[in-house]
Amino acid sequence: MSVKEELFKRLKEAVVNGDPEEVSKIAKKVVEVGIDPLEAVEKALVAGVLELGDKWVKGEVFIADVVAAADAMKVGLSILKNEIVKRGRSVKYLGRIVIGTVEGDIHDIGKSIVATLWEASGFEVIDLGVDVPPQKFVEAVKQYKPDVVGMSALLTTSMLKQRETIEAIKQAGLRDKVKIVIGGAPTTEEWAKEIGADGWAPDAFSAVQLIKRLFGIEG
Repeated sequence: MSVKEELFKRLKEAVVNGDPEEVSKIAKKVVEVGIDPLEAVEKALVAGVLELGDKWVKGEVFIADVVAAADAMKVGLSILKNEIVKRGRSVKYLGRIVIGTVEGDIHDIGKSIVATLWEASGFEVIDLGVDVPPQKFVEAVKQYKPDVVGMSALLTTSMLKQRETIEAIKQAGLRDKVKIVIGGAPTTEEWAKEIGADGWAPDAFSAVQLIKRLFGIEG
């Protein structure tokens, strides 16, 4: 096994194990020995999160394991992205997505996992956080010009804000400039259609497939 293969293997394992200290150490080693940081992102960091995601779907690991892996991946990304920029290159994204949990709702874990999986799948993700009012979504569309806006709601009361946010985006004359997707425990495909969203996903991994379909990406 070459040095590169060995480092990628260890980096991926560190992500799967949710070990940010080990991820940081190996990512720095990747930079030190001059290995392509873009390749390390794709073949180790992203591969680790997606592997754990598959295990979660099969019921082999807990959601906490996915969250830990996502956090570990972000540590590695920050180190490797700096090296990518130093080399005068950039991470090529498939598209840009703005995501947030709507106003009146402070649930973060599901939204953060979706954001991480979208990022791991090659999209640039701007996370607005939780308790995000409609106007903040509107301002984010104006500022970041995303391809897609994602809205999460975990409460039956807050899901009404998804409708309100879509209306605010319409009122601002921006509805035809973005696709809008929603998710969250109380939401349904019927609700998505009723409020005029472009898509709905029942869970984080379905959300990845949904976004790929909207972008016309295979697989």
